[in-house]
Amino acid sequence: MMADARVTHNVVVPAVEQPLAPEMEAEPITQPGVEVAPVGRARRRDRAVAGDRWIARVLRAGAVVSGGMFVVSLGLEALPQSENVHVAIDLLRKGAASLLLVTPVARLAVAGTLLGLKGEWRYTVIAAGVLGLLGIAVSAGLPT
Repeated sequence: MMADARVTHNVVVPAVEQPLAPEMEAEPITQPGVEVAPVGRARRRDRAVAGDRWIARVLRAGAVVSGGMFVVSLGLEALPQSENVHVAIDLLRKGAASLLLVTPVARLAVAGTLLGLKGEWRYTVIAAGVLGLLGIAVSAGLPT
């Protein structure tokens, strides 16, 4: 038997704990053939994710505010009927519907701006063109 070990239930247990595996330097575990993205690509991806967050915030804010306006208009239905209540309900519902329609346009403006800041000029020009066409369509539909 070894001098620095004891026997317990037919198992040799060393008195000094020894690591089961040799110490290794901290290195990420990678699969063979898989490349790690350089720092520049990671930063671009982080910017893209930040842009997606801004777009999501615009869409979420438009939907939440519009929904809140609809809910408030429904709550006003419980008040005693008067001219002021009817006007408020009508304004809230028209405003909520308009906001719901304008939210995707705001998303397009934010996406075009963020793409322009990233240097994606083709997509920025396309977004500006779509916004311009929407502006022409709205102005053509307004009575003069």
